[in-house]
Amino acid sequence: MQALGPDAAEAGGMRFRSLLFVPGDSARKLSKSVAVPADALILDLEDSVAPENKAAARERVADFLSEHSQPRQKQLWVRINSLDQPAALKDLAGIMHGRPDGIVQPKTRSPDDVVLLGQHLERFEKDLGFAIGSTRILPVSTETPAALFSLGDYVHCDQRLAGLTWGAEDLATAVGALSNKDRDGNWTSPFQLARSLCLFAAHAAEVAAIDTIYADFFDLEGLRASCDEARRDGFSGKLAIHPDQVVVINSAFTPSEEEINQARRIVDLFAANPGVAALSLDGVMLDIPHLKQARNILAMAADRDSGDR
Repeated sequence: MQALGPDAAEAGGMRFRSLLFVPGDSARKLSKSVAVPADALILDLEDSVAPENKAAARERVADFLSEHSQPRQKQLWVRINSLDQPAALKDLAGIMHGRPDGIVQPKTRSPDDVVLLGQHLERFEKDLGFAIGSTRILPVSTETPAALFSLGDYVHCDQRLAGLTWGAEDLATAVGALSNKDRDGNWTSPFQLARSLCLFAAHAAEVAAIDTIYADFFDLEGLRASCDEARRDGFSGKLAIHPDQVVVINSAFTPSEEEINQARRIVDLFAANPGVAALSLDGVMLDIPHLKQARNILAMAADRDSGDR
């Protein structure tokens, strides 16, 4: 799995490259998901489950969680319905005894929603004898227009906040956008704004920045380009909606041997010159931000190696 920078790791940020959505009402897909090399599974009770199937999906997800009790080979998260829907508390009541590693919170309107969800989780944890705060939260932070105006306030959330991700489909519907991408497949400016605000809010809060889905799961080349762009900009992982996307995502968010070797050279150079804040390597001037980035890459590589064992 991928490590974040030191600050995010100390804050308890997630270390995931790939998080795969799995419809909670599909026994076949749940069963197959165990073999998919995703760093985490998101067992979905929201958008991929029809209203008439939600009760059955809760039972199926609860059974799946119980069958794959901790310690687990990969983390199991559950996307519940939004807190403004009665189904949300029914979801928690139905699945919390299975001890999910975390809750993906959709249509989060502000950090206040995360605080409220945390209060609900604390009651379940107390009743079930779980450690208080052990159930983490990953908000989908941009699915409502109002949500964009409070993204900076996630810095005040407690340790339950594991990361931030963003969504474009519900946001496009909410504002009546005809499309969220241009003819070349790039995000239009309103959705570029949402993406950027999520990225910076996550780093301000020192938690993982997880990029949104790539909807065309047949287009693996386009997915790779999207992943490369996301990693370039500072995202540490990406949501997946199809098992075939996972290998591409994992590869894109794993440092190459060339990156690792260069990072080692940078770290070794600074170690050999203690007290010096600016050095030259191969004709390129390096300073402390380069050293921090090199350390991040080595942490990512170490986490990858431990996850592969």
